Amino acid sequence: MEIITVDNYQKMSEIGALIIKEQLKEKSNSVLGLATGSTPIGMYKELVRMHIEESLDFSSVVTFNLDEYVGISKQHPQSYHHFMFQNLFKHINIDYSKIYIPNGNNANLQLECERYEQKIIQIGGIDIQVLGIGANGHIGFNEPGSNFHDKTRVVQLSESTLRANSRFFEDIHLVPTLAISMGLKTILDNSKKIILLANGIEKEEAVYRMIEGNVCSNNPASLLKLHPNVIVILDSHAARKWNKNKVINRVEW
Repeated sequence: MEIITVDNYQKMSEIGALIIKEQLKEKSNSVLGLATGSTPIGMYKELVRMHIEESLDFSSVVTFNLDEYVGISKQHPQSYHHFMFQNLFKHINIDYSKIYIPNGNNANLQLECERYEQKIIQIGGIDIQVLGIGANGHIGFNEPGSNFHDKTRVVQLSESTLRANSRFFEDIHLVPTLAISMGLKTILDNSKKIILLANGIEKEEAVYRMIEGNVCSNNPASLLKLHPNVIVILDSHAARKWNKNKVINRVEW
């Protein structure tokens, strides 16, 4: 696990985007695993800038999203389908037929999960998987207690995740309680490289436990230590507890 600490959110976003840019320059038809939430928005803005100003080409790229809520439409302003198009897809030259996002409105959710899992395997896995980290250590919607062997599945969201996500809804009771998520096994087995982004003081405990804690299902992000190619990019706030009484591991890009 390579850990990069930087001064601020903007720098974190720029480094994440630069890693993806380098990947696309090396392999134009790369498969990207993408995350939603407030953390990667800055990285997506930087990728859009690179597309417009530097002609970064997404025309052959394939994407898989980590997760999607169950029970809201693709057009819902808080769906992850809507999020991805608003923040990235509609601003770049990606082929929409190569975008894969779980369908949380499929009448047969089990079949949808199996189909999604198989598509990832059939395409040969994910070249770079982008992750955030929840305050409780979740990655994707793999909440504490998730099984290491979990594949793409329907998950029940924890109370802490519902509270965290309620800021995007008018009322906490409007937050969907179920989601489809890539499982821990899906992420670890099918991702050739993983980038985890974390910013803000509310993430400092989760980051510390991920890096210094034991590998266990109650701390899902800790399982990333079992993967051979993980880059963790932290702003100074998210890194604060881990860096306490240590020399700052700052990398200039």
